[in-house]
Amino acid sequence: MPLTLEIVTPEARVYSDTIDTVVLPTVQGEIGILPGHIPLLTRVAHGELRVTKGNQTHHLAVGDGFAEVDGDRVQVLAESAIEESKIDEQAVEDAMRRAEEALRAPQNLEPAEIERLEGVVRFAVAQLGVKRRRP
Repeated sequence: MPLTLEIVTPEARVYSDTIDTVVLPTVQGEIGILPGHIPLLTRVAHGELRVTKGNQTHHLAVGDGFAEVDGDRVQVLAESAIEESKIDEQAVEDAMRRAEEALRAPQNLEPAEIERLEGVVRFAVAQLGVKRRRP
């Protein structure tokens, strides 16, 4: 029996399909979800999410969020998520560089802006890790 995986961000539904397995990056490490998994609610961390369907593995970069496993349904609600094929390395590097430059003068920033910029850097690192991973 397959799993149904849905990954949703505030902007869009990034991924929705029936799959065999998913590996989620959580704040306590990676967890693998197979059909028949016990109910679970966990916090997702910035990192690589791996989806296996048949003999193919798809890689996505995800940002902070939550994942809920209920029966054979996995729902990920994340601040950000992107499939590997849609990652523009140069754009990610540019965004990370701008965020790091802004963070060098934190006295001019509100705490919420510092947190947002740090999130940009963490998600950029996750995207580059997914895009540059070695098979």
